[in-house]
Amino acid sequence: MSNAERIPVGKADDAEITLGILNAIHENERITQRTVAQDLGIALGLANAYLKRCAKKGLIKVSQAPANRYAYYLTPQGFSEKSRLTAEYLSDSFRFFRDARSQCTEALNEASRRGWTRIALYGASELTEVASLCEASGVEIVAIVDPAHAHNIFAHLPVVRTIDDAGDIDALLLTTLANPQAVYDSLVRDYPAGRVIVPSLLRISTPPTGEVQP
Repeated sequence: MSNAERIPVGKADDAEITLGILNAIHENERITQRTVAQDLGIALGLANAYLKRCAKKGLIKVSQAPANRYAYYLTPQGFSEKSRLTAEYLSDSFRFFRDARSQCTEALNEASRRGWTRIALYGASELTEVASLCEASGVEIVAIVDPAHAHNIFAHLPVVRTIDDAGDIDALLLTTLANPQAVYDSLVRDYPAGRVIVPSLLRISTPPTGEVQP
């Protein structure tokens, strides 16, 4: 996996896109705008805009290559910025893992206190991987529910398409990172909001009925 591919698709913000572009150019000076867009999961026009912005800031140089293509080079300033953004990204990653593990463990402990023994995770993501490592007395994570996931296994857990396919479960722990507010709003139209546990790091606005209830 390349450094550019480590930026989670659909989650990239300004700093992450810039870091992804600098990493991609560092690894391959002949990289194309289309490849950058595909690696980072962003639109081609956005990739073009960020490449132009990086050049304007003096982070990269662009030169004409054969066959009407371009070659991109990191400048000394670009190398320095790549190092700074990498350190910042890793710091954020460790902070995410720490917070996610703490909140998912507390969610499972809350389920244990309420006598909920069979939990399904809703959404396959980095948060799901962290949640799958967490434990609480008497609580079993039995499946991951994700209508759009392409594989049948994720984080060593079976992936099913619907809540009914997860079998007899007591509650859901929301673990999607792709537009979690919209996913939550859609989910609670058909599933009891009181049995959807939401980690606070997702920053979801829930109605009073969205609180965990017995």
